[in-house]
Amino acid sequence: MPEFRLETPRLVLRDWREGDLDAFALHANTPAVMRWLGGPLDAEGLENLSARVIGWQQRFGHTFWLVERRADGGHLAGEVLGFCGLKRADAPGSTIPGEFEIGWRLREDAWGQGYAREAAEASLDAAFENFGAREVFALTVIGNRPSWTLMERLGMRRRMELDYFDDRHSDELGSALVWSIDVSARTERAA
Repeated sequence: MPEFRLETPRLVLRDWREGDLDAFALHANTPAVMRWLGGPLDAEGLENLSARVIGWQQRFGHTFWLVERRADGGHLAGEVLGFCGLKRADAPGSTIPGEFEIGWRLREDAWGQGYAREAAEASLDAAFENFGAREVFALTVIGNRPSWTLMERLGMRRRMELDYFDDRHSDELGSALVWSIDVSARTERAA
């Protein structure tokens, strides 16, 4: 299967390759980035993450793609910023198993620059145009207001009836909060 690649004005979203995990972990497996995800992953957790993203890539043709910066504002092209993309919902206790789920995780020095939104917009377009999604879901926890805000800016709506407790999270993080956008809402926003 050929490598999947999306390009935006400032970013490249692509399939993972050998060696990407180290670059990703260096910047995106930090206490700040992992605050709402239970803290930094140990070596086994990172290997599990790698196996999952590559597994989704192989099974579905989409994954939480690696996000690289294109040359912009004096920054070097190819710098790993994190991940963003699509998977199939598979969390324990999920109320949306098998549905398209969008997610993102970017390094701290990339926050507040519009990269997450740019990557998420491209991922949503791919979901509806390339992969035939009718609806795409996103998850966060109560304390992660920056993710909520991005979901709102993407045109997603809160789906309280679908919230659930993900037993991989501590009680401190609480329930998984569910958001979604369907193809008609995405089309209206684009018009």
